Amino acid sequence: MMDWITIMFFALLARTHSESQTCKLIGQTGFKEFSKEGDLMIGGVFSMSSTRKLIDNDYQAIPYAYCTKLNDRELKFAQTVIFTVEEINRDTKLLPGVSLGYRLYNGCGSENLIRAAVEAVNSKGLKGCSGQIQAFLGHSSSGVSKGINSILSPLSVPQVSHLSTCACFSNRRLYPTFFRTVPSDRFQIIGLVHFMKYFDWQWVGIIYSEGLYSKKGTAEFIKEAMKVGICVEYRLPFSKIYQKKFDVIVERLRESSSKVVLLFMSLSYTKSFMSKMENYNITGKQWVGSESWITQADLASVERKDILQGAMGFALPQASIPGLGEFLLSLKPSDEPQSDIIKAIWEKFFDCSFSPSNTSAMCTGTEDLRTVSSDYTDVTHFRPENNVYKAVYLVAYALHALLQCENGSNPTTGKPCVNKSEVQPKLVLEHMYYVNFTTQNGAKVFFDENGESVAQYDLVNWQMKEDGSAEIVPRSVCREPCPPGTRKATNKFKPVCCFDCFECPEGTISNQINSPDCLICPPEFWPNEKKDQCLPKPSEYLSYKEVMGALLTGFGCVGVFLSLLTSIIFLTHKETPIVKANNSELSFLLLFSLKLCFLCSLTFIGQPSEWSCMLRHTAFGITFVLCISCVLGKTIVVLMAFRATFPGSNVMKWFGPTQQRLSVLTFTLIQVVICILWLTISPPYPKMNMKYYKEKIILECALGSAVGFWAVLSYIGLLALLCFILAFLARKLPDSFNEAKLITFSMLIFCAVWITFIPAYVSSPGKFTVAVEIFAILASSFGLLVCIFFPKCYIIIFRPERNSKKHMMGKIQPRTL
Repeated sequence: MMDWITIMFFALLARTHSESQTCKLIGQTGFKEFSKEGDLMIGGVFSMSSTRKLIDNDYQAIPYAYCTKLNDRELKFAQTVIFTVEEINRDTKLLPGVSLGYRLYNGCGSENLIRAAVEAVNSKGLKGCSGQIQAFLGHSSSGVSKGINSILSPLSVPQVSHLSTCACFSNRRLYPTFFRTVPSDRFQIIGLVHFMKYFDWQWVGIIYSEGLYSKKGTAEFIKEAMKVGICVEYRLPFSKIYQKKFDVIVERLRESSSKVVLLFMSLSYTKSFMSKMENYNITGKQWVGSESWITQADLASVERKDILQGAMGFALPQASIPGLGEFLLSLKPSDEPQSDIIKAIWEKFFDCSFSPSNTSAMCTGTEDLRTVSSDYTDVTHFRPENNVYKAVYLVAYALHALLQCENGSNPTTGKPCVNKSEVQPKLVLEHMYYVNFTTQNGAKVFFDENGESVAQYDLVNWQMKEDGSAEIVPRSVCREPCPPGTRKATNKFKPVCCFDCFECPEGTISNQINSPDCLICPPEFWPNEKKDQCLPKPSEYLSYKEVMGALLTGFGCVGVFLSLLTSIIFLTHKETPIVKANNSELSFLLLFSLKLCFLCSLTFIGQPSEWSCMLRHTAFGITFVLCISCVLGKTIVVLMAFRATFPGSNVMKWFGPTQQRLSVLTFTLIQVVICILWLTISPPYPKMNMKYYKEKIILECALGSAVGFWAVLSYIGLLALLCFILAFLARKLPDSFNEAKLITFSMLIFCAVWITFIPAYVSSPGKFTVAVEIFAILASSFGLLVCIFFPKCYIIIFRPERNSKKHMMGKIQPRTL
């Protein structure tokens, strides 16, 4: 009675605040256990201590209450809030530019919990009593949530509960600010009724505990059971305090004819009830549990093996929350040095003490939670924790919707935009009705007009082992849900529950459980191995960092070095007969063009860009024409020089140095014009090729105009063919050092390389296309350098006696063509 008087007092206090905008908390404070400041704040209250003792001091001093019994499951809920807030703050898309903070409070007993809620909305450091927190999380108990609602509702502060299942909260007139991520008991009760009807259990008994959750749930069950012909033999209340009530329950269980017992209790009451039942030999009963305790395997023991064998009931669905298990088990007292609760629970877990004690060892704070078996350290699956996770995300998505702004107004409501400093709880409450999202672990969250979320349950069955531990069978289904990465398909030859799961085809994903369809990834994305997420495709191009790119770069640099070395050798021996006899001016120009040919191969390596695509093909085309023009000029000079040996011949005046320069310039300008037309009409450009490989992108240079590309190659081929024919005709002319032979052989290599290049270029995939083109450039350039210049360098350096005019002219004999 005193608790409800207290609640009414605080409700009156809140209403007074709503009118005067000032309030003050009188009496005990200091319930705050964990906090982190942020731009926007979430409050929450958890019963990390669960037993309240009142010290009245014989009315000689101010009475006070303190909490003794520790509840590590509630600590787990509080830590889940912290984990989720940190996960949201790492998300750059959900609340960009806004940090989320929290103030989490501990309390035990209705009075302290209500006072903790008042402290949450009346924290120091902010003006007034509203606007300090944008939403409130909690409580696990329906009765406590009802009291807290009396405080928060007049202030329009939304309250989100993770475990308050009382069907009474569906009344929006009485609870307009209440939301929950746990289904209403109404759904569980309908499921229990149909479950019992299926097994033809028409004669049942009910044992329930004190409190809003159990009383309302029991009353609702009896009403629904009567509709389908299920009769209740007895309904008995259980009390932790009054032994007489428990004696009545035991006697009734022994005498009753009903074999099915519905145990509709909160977890703490169930633990107390089962600890007392160990002393009585009551068997032959089929226990049916409510979701509050049916998955708590720690209730099992050797003594209860015969009691709980085969117990059944509906439970909150199992869920996987990536990263939460590691976060919970990594907790250390040093993480929250101001928290007395963590220190107390740590001492309980490891039977140690942070203060000197004669009865226990000293705590170091580095003990490993993985060695402890408790509600807190059970991280194999998450059930109520998933509701806490969804509750925090609910607030975050409501804030996200509130802070959206398009053309000066909110796209959801059409009202003027607000910034983070203008966020008020009333606005957050308004946007909670519009929330519809999927969390990172695949849970879909939305609410109906009554603030109710989607009802989902697991049907579980206890199978007790010889050692007293329980193996909880999750549910009885024809087919497990189709996981992400697969699609659900109805089998027309089987019942609707017996569907098939098919792996998503290549290039598609599904990111939800039981997805009816697989979604095609965008062109630039590709599914991961699990096919539940589209990831950007890796790009591929010939890079300087990879082995093939480095080798080709090395060969290109070697070619430049050898060309430069040959130029130096020719320059230092330019007055010698072998250099003079082979047209030194064209030789130096040819060596210069060969350097450019080797260097232009480097433009093909690296990530394609707009300028590199235009440069690589045009530079290649022009430098090679310059090179072939020089070789062609040298070939013509050889032919003309031989004609000049005939008596009275003046043919050299028609192809002297001036004509040689003009021919090289003319041949090169023709290629320049072709390249200019190519770049003007349709130049090469960087392109992402996604057709050759499905799982990666090839970065390449598209030709633009294919006609331009093949025109450049064809012109080079035409000059090379003409050069080869003339050199072939002059190969047997009398001379001790006939350069035409060398040119013939070099042109033979050149033509062979580029004829082979065409099919290799067309058929090579991805970056190998570029590698083939670079190889052709380097091979043909090395062919010209080696065949034309290396024999001369050999004579200059190693056979200087042959580098004389006498030797050069020694074998010339008059001949007729």
